[in-house]
Amino acid sequence: MSLELLINLAYIVASVLFIIGLKMLSSPASARRGNLLSALGMFIAIIVTLADREVIGYQWILVGGVIGSAIGVAAARLIAMTAMPEMVALLNGAGGLASMLVAWSEYQRQAEISTFTAAIIALTVLIGAVTFTGSVLAWGKLSERFYSKPVLFQGQQVVNGLILLGILVCSVIFTLNPGQSYWALMVLMALSLILGVMSVIPIGGADMPVVISLLNSYSGLAACTSGFVIINNLLIVAGALVGASGIILTNIMCKAMNRSLTNVLFSGFGSATSGGTKVEGEAKPISVEDAYLVLEAAASVIFVPGYGLAVAQAQHAVRELGELLESNGAEVTYAIHPVAGRMPGHMNVLLAEANVPYDQLAEMDDVNPIMETVDVAIVVGANDVVNPAAREDKSSPLWGMPIIDVDKARTVIVLKRSMRSGFAGVDNPLFVKQNSRMLFGDAKASVQGLVREFKGS
Repeated sequence: MSLELLINLAYIVASVLFIIGLKMLSSPASARRGNLLSALGMFIAIIVTLADREVIGYQWILVGGVIGSAIGVAAARLIAMTAMPEMVALLNGAGGLASMLVAWSEYQRQAEISTFTAAIIALTVLIGAVTFTGSVLAWGKLSERFYSKPVLFQGQQVVNGLILLGILVCSVIFTLNPGQSYWALMVLMALSLILGVMSVIPIGGADMPVVISLLNSYSGLAACTSGFVIINNLLIVAGALVGASGIILTNIMCKAMNRSLTNVLFSGFGSATSGGTKVEGEAKPISVEDAYLVLEAAASVIFVPGYGLAVAQAQHAVRELGELLESNGAEVTYAIHPVAGRMPGHMNVLLAEANVPYDQLAEMDDVNPIMETVDVAIVVGANDVVNPAAREDKSSPLWGMPIIDVDKARTVIVLKRSMRSGFAGVDNPLFVKQNSRMLFGDAKASVQGLVREFKGS
């Protein structure tokens, strides 16, 4: 058997592992094994590629592998769950930057470049650069190191149009005459980096889950096109898988917000807190002791987690409270909205870390039909995804967005530090509903107080 055949067989094995791993990521129960299978596929791909290609010096690859592995292990161990969306954004950006640099270096390496290869290099530089700067800006917005609200200015669309025109002109010039148009590639790269910034600044923090999944798709597409540049079939397959799954996830996220991708990218949602009917009424606070009495008598309880759960790091306390409720005879469910948190699957990962049973996790469409029969709905740090204005107030910016209908439960207990609006900047009438009670304070401390009440009873 020839070396070339063995290499191609190894690429096929790695591709199959990628596909199976990606499929297993769709369920919390199999996600860890799917991640390990994908990692095994990538390990095989790296080893085979190094055996297949002419490598000048393995020592630099070894150094890079050691440094990268150390950074990866440290990030996995030390990054808090609240910072996970920012880390995903940076990883997307790193993928885009790597693809851009691969295309750039391949141009410099080859003596003669065909028109097709030049076109692919230009496309890779474009997608990779947009992904890199867009992801860095998304990281800044999510971490609130940059201004998280949409940035809009007069003539913004004209500026973007001129940037796109410049990108198109430079791409055509470079493609038609790559040998004499290095300057065009450099201008294309600079304009693409600027376009990445201009694409993300008009997007508000509330839309970041969609942006994260879209940038993830971009990073996959950049990897796919760089595979064409260096003629590596496995890189094409892996990039296509990431790109396609990112687009599908972006579409799912948009449907969960009842908005189109165009609206997310260009509407400037969240640039102002105005809009919607003014919320009137007074919130009804509740103490930990009184909340315990309500829960102690409940036959069914639904937890609705949000970003505040991650901030308070209350997932382990919530799981313990859920176990105590079950031992008290209550049926416990965790309802997860598709855009809860600040990245896709944020709440699933958070609850999985706390070892919440997978069969207790439920989607929005599964719990809404039975919400009127639920004794108590406990909202832990969620806001916009439980805002009834999305269903009741046509003037609200959230109008039409599918939400978890916790206001239809017999009693709602909302755990929040204050009456502040959520990331979208929209007031929530849930807080003043007749069946709602506000348990103010740190979510972790509040839940731990409820745990102590159950254990002391």
